[in-house]
Amino acid sequence: LVFFFVYCAPNIFITVHSGEVGVMFLRFFGGTQTDRVLGEGLKIIPPWDHLFLYTVRVQEEKAIVQVLTKEGLSVTLHLSIRYHPEEEMVGMLHKTVGTEYKERIVIPEVEAAMRTVMGEFEMREVYGSERGLVQKVINDSLEHVSQKYVKIDSVVLRRVELPPKVADAIQDKMTQKEIAEAYEYRMEQAKQESARQQIEASGIKSYNDLLNSSLTPNVLKWEAIKATKKLAESPNTKVIIMGN
Repeated sequence: LVFFFVYCAPNIFITVHSGEVGVMFLRFFGGTQTDRVLGEGLKIIPPWDHLFLYTVRVQEEKAIVQVLTKEGLSVTLHLSIRYHPEEEMVGMLHKTVGTEYKERIVIPEVEAAMRTVMGEFEMREVYGSERGLVQKVINDSLEHVSQKYVKIDSVVLRRVELPPKVADAIQDKMTQKEIAEAYEYRMEQAKQESARQQIEASGIKSYNDLLNSSLTPNVLKWEAIKATKKLAESPNTKVIIMGN
């Protein structure tokens, strides 16, 4: 009896840890209990029955999905799927799906929703529509997966991997766009410099026109007399040349 008790102890004394619930399988009294789950703490289970443990915390699964766009081009999506079982429905989840619900429900449903959604987008729309894309995938996934007692909290699109030729074409397009923008910037700078020079030339012309209208022969003669006088007063002057 002692040996039997020691041998069966791991199946009799079971601890339900934090973030877990237990689903009882009663061998002689109806099988899986779908109407109730066992909470955290130590549970004493008859050795002929079995307690299945499920994590109800939010879990994350990284997945890589290959999909086709509206044009039929292949795109590889790197996803992060956050999900958790609905605690009250874990019994039904265990009975209808089992502990492999991630492989049987979560990933396939999200992949199917992603393929359906991506089929509505063109390649050029993939980068600019990530938020709307993710939100639509979440809605579609919730509609299908929630019927199977699992809730998807979020689907994060971590990276979009394009075919090499398409990626090179997009990169070349972006490079050409940068070159065109730089050329437009230089053209605008040249236009501004041309306008500045025109304004400067216009000011010089106006000054010369005004000056020419005021320079009479008598004024020029008077200016020459004043300049000669200043030159004669200079201590370094040796020779003074008088003329027109």
